[in-house]
Amino acid sequence: MESDKHQAERKTLDERAKMTELERIRHSCAHVMATAILRLWPDAQFAAGPPVENGFYYDVDLQHRISPEDFPKIEEEMKREIKANRVFEKIVVTREQAMKDAQSGRLGGLRERPAPSKFKIGNLEDIPEGEPISYFKNGDFIDLCAGPHVMRTGNIGAFRLTSVASAYYKGDEKNPQLQRIYGTAFKNKTELEAYFTMVEEAKKRDHRKIGQEMGLFAIDTEFVGPGLPLWLPKGAAIVEELERLAKETEFAAGYVRVKTPHIAKEKMYLTSGHLPKLYAESMFPPMEFREKQLTGEFAGAERIYQQAASAKQDIELDEEESWLIEHYNELREKRTPGTELSDESREYLASLPSDKAKEAVNCAMERFLVDLGRLSMKDKAEAMLPPIERYYLKAMNCPHHHRIFAAEPRSYRDLPLRLAEYGTNYRYEQSGELFGLMRVRSLNMNDAHIYCQPEKFTEEFNAVNELYLKYFKIFGLEKYVMRFSTHDPKRLGEKFVNEPELWIQTENMVRDVLKSSGINYVEVPNEAAFYGPKIDVQVWSAIGREFSIATNQVDFAVPKRFGLVYRDRDNTDKTPLCIHRAPLGTHERFIGFLIEHYAGNFPLWLAPEQVRVLTIGDDPPLVDYAKSTVAELRDNMVRASGDYGTDPIKAKIANAEQAKVHTMLVIGARDMAAHAVSVRLHGKGNVGAKPKGQVVAEILAAIKERLA
Repeated sequence: MESDKHQAERKTLDERAKMTELERIRHSCAHVMATAILRLWPDAQFAAGPPVENGFYYDVDLQHRISPEDFPKIEEEMKREIKANRVFEKIVVTREQAMKDAQSGRLGGLRERPAPSKFKIGNLEDIPEGEPISYFKNGDFIDLCAGPHVMRTGNIGAFRLTSVASAYYKGDEKNPQLQRIYGTAFKNKTELEAYFTMVEEAKKRDHRKIGQEMGLFAIDTEFVGPGLPLWLPKGAAIVEELERLAKETEFAAGYVRVKTPHIAKEKMYLTSGHLPKLYAESMFPPMEFREKQLTGEFAGAERIYQQAASAKQDIELDEEESWLIEHYNELREKRTPGTELSDESREYLASLPSDKAKEAVNCAMERFLVDLGRLSMKDKAEAMLPPIERYYLKAMNCPHHHRIFAAEPRSYRDLPLRLAEYGTNYRYEQSGELFGLMRVRSLNMNDAHIYCQPEKFTEEFNAVNELYLKYFKIFGLEKYVMRFSTHDPKRLGEKFVNEPELWIQTENMVRDVLKSSGINYVEVPNEAAFYGPKIDVQVWSAIGREFSIATNQVDFAVPKRFGLVYRDRDNTDKTPLCIHRAPLGTHERFIGFLIEHYAGNFPLWLAPEQVRVLTIGDDPPLVDYAKSTVAELRDNMVRASGDYGTDPIKAKIANAEQAKVHTMLVIGARDMAAHAVSVRLHGKGNVGAKPKGQVVAEILAAIKERLA
């Protein structure tokens, strides 16, 4: 089943007007594909066919199950339609006419058909009132579509169909299941071939494949669960290096580290606004339990509660029992005789014989459940028990950090306050969305929240962007773009917090920083966080594959919800702005990206096994020399190991190469006599013999400087 992440949202007219030339080509190619399918299977019913990342798709309901074996004949029909060079003609119609054409089967078809265009009827209902309704026509094919398209079918360059999957109509599992036919298109054949060359290389670099071969991580679906990766020792080494990089960099930039629990009360997320609606689907279901444990004579409360639910009769209470009911909550808190009770309560209980007092309390508890006044017995039973508390696994770190800010009085002198944490979060991704390390349910985020005055925003936001650029240089990322996501004024109070002036103000602030710093960015409407504008960082790997790895967000709303304030110079309380930032994203996604970026051939500082010492033979003096070399490296926190066995040196080298060990130090009798080692680098071969002390120093320097 195709995951919801591939379900394209309907674009607004403004968004459509900004579609690139390549997106228009792909959108047009989807229509041409639909035309071809209809010529082969005239009963096909189409839903939506948008351009998406790396191509396009069209959802179709068809009795025939389309498979890759059908692609050649579909592509032949598409080529005929492209060669015909038909005009993409836009036709504006009324809603009534569109409904009439959908009922006649004409929409999404080559002609009128006996069955109505049922999915087009549903699509028509999604078009907002007042928005113009239009068709696009190429030859006989007419589709409900707002465009845009290329001028003619002949303007479509090179294309290829790629795959077929299943998907629910509109991404809702309650709707019919459709066939989703994927394809891609480019301006010319050269670009198309380059894309598929990259795709083939990406398969070789698949982080799931390399991760398994190198022993970096495991996903145990049977015992641990899907989407919950286990970091094996070699993978954990990469995790530790990334954390060390982040901690050193953040310490130098004035961040302070904090630690927060993995769970929190429901109240936390209701206050932040993540619950009850905005983020509920991405959070694990709550854990529910009663906070307080009942003891002694009250330990039977759960049993009494169950009895109360089925009790029918009313019971009259005497004065003594009524008094005990009235003071029940006070008595319930009693842990030892005579403790936490008012003088009146102690005097009253003291006036009763001890056995009578105990009997009265027990009796009062049961009578407390009786239907008195307007309260039902079940209500009374619930009232006598501690309230049910709901706790959620932490899906994000920001609310916890807000409470850390609130834990102490703050002054303008304390700002900017930069709270950093590698926090573990849990998000309930649908099973169809899970994908290796790229889409998981347990994630460790390089998170921080910067609380600052508005006048300090530009400086702080620019410093965060500089942090990104520093990391790009360390990891050899030459191509990147920052996607600046803004709000849609029409969806204030629905998708975005209803603060129109603050939206405009903060978006202008972010835009000004991006322009003044000369950072490469694109502006994307209607994709901001619910509490403020954000930047998603897109990078390209060594083979030209695009990844989204990090985010940077402005929050002007949630600090106010939590009542966060600082005392300003004028002695008034003001709410700080909050910058959410995660330059290294999560361990899971970022390491997944790095595995593919480096193809597992990590630089020395990041390599799971940095050095392996290989002996030529197993003579005891030689082995001792090799072991002392390993010990010296490990004393300096280098991940070094040794292969001192009897295998031929070629076999030892081959094993180390296969394991992607970065540096191999080969030691023979001649090396030992010269107090030297012969150095080999993974994938590069022998670089010659050097004094051992020099080699160790070079290794330590390369690790410290994090050389690529």
